[in-house]
Amino acid sequence: MKTLTEQLTQYAAYHRDRRNVATHFVGIPMIVLALAVLLSRPVWMTAVLPFALSPACALFLAATLYYLVLDVQLGVIMAIVSVLCLAVGQWLAAQSTVVWLVTGAGLFLTGWALQFVGHMAYEHRKPAFVDDVIGLMIGPLFVLAEALFRFGWRPALHRAIRADERD
Repeated sequence: MKTLTEQLTQYAAYHRDRRNVATHFVGIPMIVLALAVLLSRPVWMTAVLPFALSPACALFLAATLYYLVLDVQLGVIMAIVSVLCLAVGQWLAAQSTVVWLVTGAGLFLTGWALQFVGHMAYEHRKPAFVDDVIGLMIGPLFVLAEALFRFGWRPALHRAIRADERD
């Protein structure tokens, strides 16, 4: 398995244009939230767990475990973001079918439209997941890491994933 640095470096290579990265800062959170919304139906209640189970819970749990394996600190921060997304997703899924579906589909389609605008209009390069499907998992982690880098978080990691830009 690739390290966090290797995964982020590979993903960053597809995201050099600031405008493309900006579309990702909006689009990827929209897609992640859309998945939380759309996959929060159906739900199953169990006596053992204090929360409802849904396909969204399964997806976000699996993703969080993967992120924790890559990097504990970043995985914990992503777990917090995931819990917030799941809470919003579950709330929207509990609304009428129209609200649930329009909100989820609207977020999903708008998020993907932003991704493709960023890649086609600004980056002029295909999205990372076309060459490596794991890019779908790394995208949210990349956005979170880039946001944290702007606050001075782990400058050595930031330099490492951007090192090949200077070559």
